[in-house]
Amino acid sequence: MIRFSDTIDIERPPEVVFDYVSDLAHTPEWNWAIAKTVKTSPGPIAEGSTYRQERSVPRRATENLEISRLEAPHRLEIEGILARQPARLNYEFEPYEGGTRLTNQVELKPKGAVRLFAPALVGRVKAAVAENLTTLKRHLEASG
Repeated sequence: MIRFSDTIDIERPPEVVFDYVSDLAHTPEWNWAIAKTVKTSPGPIAEGSTYRQERSVPRRATENLEISRLEAPHRLEIEGILARQPARLNYEFEPYEGGTRLTNQVELKPKGAVRLFAPALVGRVKAAVAENLTTLKRHLEASG
């Protein structure tokens, strides 16, 4: 299993950051590897809400995701298949002076041949996640 986390401070209230991130349809606006994300379950965003997203990097793929935990405005957990690997994403939203401290924890469960290369890929994946969080920060702070 691969695990890592990143933390970033965003100068927007936790409720604003939580509402934006928990609507997974916004993901393509801040994650350069995702071309499109669409909610596939009816009703408001809640635990059990499902999404389908189109990934463009590292190769084209359709992914199915589910919100497995939703505690507004503090915690969001997502489970599904990312880049063809089982994954769990956990987002924690903590107030701090002037904004939100967002911590993103990533768990990937490589399968097949990818398991052999997983240790070498961790740094690249972690760097890409950090870049996406920086884009998220810029986007939210510019919209405020």
